[in-house]
Amino acid sequence: MNVSRIALAGGVAASTVLILAGTASAHVSVQPQGEAAKGGYATVNFKVPNERDNASTTKVEVNFPTDHPLASVMPQAVPGWNIEVTKSKLAKPLEMHGQKINEAVSKVTWTATGDKDERGIRPGDFQQFPLSIGQLPEDADQLVFKAIQTYDNKEVVRWIEEQKKGAEEPESPAPVLALTAPATGGHGAADDAKGSGSGAEAADKQTTAASDSSTSDTTARVLGIVGIVIGIAGVAFGVLAGRRRTA
Repeated sequence: MNVSRIALAGGVAASTVLILAGTASAHVSVQPQGEAAKGGYATVNFKVPNERDNASTTKVEVNFPTDHPLASVMPQAVPGWNIEVTKSKLAKPLEMHGQKINEAVSKVTWTATGDKDERGIRPGDFQQFPLSIGQLPEDADQLVFKAIQTYDNKEVVRWIEEQKKGAEEPESPAPVLALTAPATGGHGAADDAKGSGSGAEAADKQTTAASDSSTSDTTARVLGIVGIVIGIAGVAFGVLAGRRRTA
């Protein structure tokens, strides 16, 4: 009897751990497609799971960081969802590609459309919301986005708690985008764009490299021929010397 009770208690404990683990991991998150390099541009996906068994998610709101504002934000169309991009004036203008930017995106909101029973993210499902964002800051290692998830039963879940160093994951963590080291040149896609406009310079470099390579090949061939001639002369000299000794 005691053995049965212990086994039952162990099973309940294990189930509780699994449930808590599932709850902790099922939250709004953001991941880049590839890398999000400092100073460049990136395409990111906000992944929104439905955590309720009796309600659907019908609205998702993502708030952008104010300490590192992003001037360029372009959402990708998501079937069954309306998208609204909200911009705000900046206290300190940004400079991008030689131009001053006085406003930046502060919020993107997705609202489900369609029939009431079929719209939104239903129980057991998740949805991804893609965005193209930039120019990413060069003086930060991550960007924190605060998300608000609304269900059709009027329940609102705020994913806004920031992770503190050395502390456990908060109950409702905010999505965090980790930034990687800058791409070659230090500005990622921005430098690539600049580089694409200097085709003549690149062509000149390629021509110079080809010329240098051709010169090296010619020199090598000349040295090879000279070596062969010297070798033949040496053999001939040896033969003549041998004949003289025999005579």
